[in-house]
Amino acid sequence: MTAKAASGGVRPFRMISGVSKLADLADGMGALGGVVAAGGKWYYCDPANGTGTGETAETASASLADVYGLCRDGKNDGVFFIGGATAYAQAAAFDWSKDYTHLIGLSADLPGNGQRCRIVGAAATALTPLMTFSGNGCVISNIQFNNEYATGAVGGVLVTGERNLFVNCFFMHPASVTAASYALKLSGDECAFVRCSIGQTQSRLRNLATYGAWLFTSANGTKFIACEFKSWSDLTTHIHVKIDAITSEGWSVQFEDCMFQNLGNNLVAYGIVDGQTNAYHQVIFRGNNNLLVKCTAVSDQLAYTYVKDTQTSSTSGLRSVAVAES
Repeated sequence: MTAKAASGGVRPFRMISGVSKLADLADGMGALGGVVAAGGKWYYCDPANGTGTGETAETASASLADVYGLCRDGKNDGVFFIGGATAYAQAAAFDWSKDYTHLIGLSADLPGNGQRCRIVGAAATALTPLMTFSGNGCVISNIQFNNEYATGAVGGVLVTGERNLFVNCFFMHPASVTAASYALKLSGDECAFVRCSIGQTQSRLRNLATYGAWLFTSANGTKFIACEFKSWSDLTTHIHVKIDAITSEGWSVQFEDCMFQNLGNNLVAYGIVDGQTNAYHQVIFRGNNNLLVKCTAVSDQLAYTYVKDTQTSSTSGLRSVAVAES
């Protein structure tokens, strides 16, 4: 999501309330429209080139923590994160705790893997999780999260805030393959993930019972829309989505047009391991394009998993199987 250069081809210009338009951004940034119009203050982080205070694109700061510190809680302020070859190396635990405070990556909108707006925890920094989002009502768009710490049960991103929207974000598996390591862990209610990649197939062979997305108390009303859950595992025990032993009544989660993919020598046992204990909960597959690749079963609690019935069949129709051409 790269802004057009200002006159003379210099760095991207500053969005000005009442003057700048969404059309001034090269590729639209649909997730950004509402929050920019809300009138908050916006700051700039450029890990590769930033040397300033972050108040304009020309004076961008190299420190995400510094520009986040300028944002006001609950005022719809935000940070533009300028992509490039250099990732932002997180030096310490970081909790994005301010409500209605947004983080928007400015780079090509690569779907899923490979965003150039990257927040990384180096192995030596030993962070777990890499980052926490405890604020409510935040928009996070076009950001890649990568935790390289490899010792013990390691977390990627923890979301405890409510009603947050993540668009086109990439939650990588941490380097650790210890059981209970995760790419994304969520307890906040009514959050939505749109066109996000959770896990990856390019590297980091999964071992033991590691998780892509881990939902725990309560994560009610979560929606995953056009997301992909990916792993590279030769064992059956990796879990794309782990639902914890949640006891909430009237609990549900939706998967709309999502893919669950394992790239390995064996099939993983389940796309979803459902530990919810309330009899009224629902795991809903919505839309016509949900797909499971190299997964033995959709869920370990099929009685609570609901799919669209197009042929009144005893099978879900969600699994992808290899076929021989005739």
